[in-house]
Order: sequence, then C-alpha cells, then structure tokens
Amino acid sequence: MLIKLLLVAFSVLLSSMAARRFGHAVGGTLGGLPMIAGPIAGFVLLASGVQTTQAIALATLVCLPATAMHLTAFAWAALRWRWPAALLTANFAFFALGLSLPLWPLAAWQTCLLVVLVLALGHRAMPAARGLATAVHIPNLELLLRVIVAMALAWLIIETAGVVPAAVSGLLLAVPITGNVLPCFTLPRHGGDATVMLLRGFLRGQVGFAVFFATLLWSLDYLHAGLAYAAAWAAALAVASALYAWQTRSRS
Repeated sequence: MLIKLLLVAFSVLLSSMAARRFGHAVGGTLGGLPMIAGPIAGFVLLASGVQTTQAIALATLVCLPATAMHLTAFAWAALRWRWPAALLTANFAFFALGLSLPLWPLAAWQTCLLVVLVLALGHRAMPAARGLATAVHIPNLELLLRVIVAMALAWLIIETAGVVPAAVSGLLLAVPITGNVLPCFTLPRHGGDATVMLLRGFLRGQVGFAVFFATLLWSLDYLHAGLAYAAAWAAALAVASALYAWQTRSRS
C-alpha cells in the first residue's frame, strides 16, 4: 500500500508542477499517463511474471472506457456547476458504465478496439477548450493539499476495495484518483475553461495509458520482459507527445 500511496503523491505533484510551469493541458496530459499504474505493473512483472502482468494489463484496459466517460462528464459538468456537483456527476458516469463492462464477453483484441473507439469518441465529445497553454499560479499550500487529499482518497479506495464484492472492488481500484483530485482544485481557483483544458489533457494522456498497457499486453508474448516494459513506456510517451503536438498545432 505504501508504494501505491507514494506513487499517487508523485503523480499529483508532478502533474501540478507541470501545470504550474506549462499550463493545465500539459499537467493534465501527465496526469492521464500511467504514472501510478505503470510502475505498479513493473513491480508485478518482477514479482509475479508475464501471465499475471498480461491479465492485469487486460483488466486495466477493460476499465478505460469508464475512465473516458468520467473525464468527459467532469468536463461538461465543470462548465455548469461547482466542483462537488461535477465530481458527483463524473463518478456516477464512471460507475454506471464501469459496472457493466466486465459483463461484456470481449476478446483481448476486441477490448483494445473498444478502447480506441471510446477514446476517439471521448475526444470528440469533450467541450472545446478556451484558453492559452500558459503557466498557472498554484500556491505551495495548495500543492500540499492536493497531495494529502489524493493520498487520503487512495487509502480510502484501497481499504474499501477489500470489503466489497469483487466486481466493485476491481472498479474501485481503477478509479482515476488524479482525475478526481486535480479538477476539484482547478475548478474553484481557475474556472471551468481551465478545468476543461486540464481534463482534455487527461484524456490525451489516457491514450498514452491505453498504448502502454496494450503494448505491454502484446509485446510480452514476443520480447524479454524488461524490453517489453521499456517498449510500453516508450510507446505511451511517444503517442501522448505526438497527440499533444498535433492538437496544439491544430488550435494555433
């Protein structure tokens, strides 16, 4: 548990520092990447081997459509309501879709195809981001509060996941912690448009997230475990960076 809590703290801090220096879009993109799940997958690969890691990678991909729904719902709600209502709306959307996903009898390639389709539709469904990709002011006290809240939420999820049914437990562990915490701080301080930029960045990062686990899932059949893990990270970072550059160029 300690490792996961530390990874959560690192992810929130890194995303927030990136937003402070480069703007909400970059911070969101980093937050959407597998900053927490990626290292955990590496630990599993070392400790439990290829088959277990592939099973976890596939289970993670199954949950990604619900995460995309969460981010899209949060973005639209942020333009209309304050953060408590937006947070509630986003998580209702996440669990409403997520609880049904394990019931879909999909093969691995069908799951990957569904993820691609949902992420593409998610980018289409996101509200337009109005604002400049510039540095933003985030006080040091708020940085500390972001980390504390994220770690508390992660602890609560881990503890709750141990006492609820398996289907709910798996979905709880897939809750986008950074995607819940950062928008709730961004919305009251910077407004709805800034929150949309952050969440569009998150969804962009989720493309890299999906690429990471899809690459890991398939490359472990053909490459040494270390090479497969490195290839997954390289592919995720390359795709997220290329998508960010393309979208930035399209807006200019």
